[in-house]
Amino acid sequence: MAEVSIPLLLSDCTGGARRAEVEGATLGEIIAALDAIYPGLKRRIYDGKKLTATVALVIDGKIAVEGLDTPVGPHAHVNILPAFGGG
Repeated sequence: MAEVSIPLLLSDCTGGARRAEVEGATLGEIIAALDAIYPGLKRRIYDGKKLTATVALVIDGKIAVEGLDTPVGPHAHVNILPAFGGG
């Protein structure tokens, strides 16, 4: 199972939970598994076709450049991070 760290900005969807362990071979499957536990979380992370601009996903310290198709190992650590802007 992958361990997922959930940021504070999404904790309203999780009842305050900041970590979850779920199964999935891709980020899309991980997000679907999270949404099964915490309904509504999925639509906060992606709009049905791509990741939203409000979050970034990191697997074992590397940014998920393949989006929802990014492979996730069975013992991976996935971080959902709030996206930061600047200028």
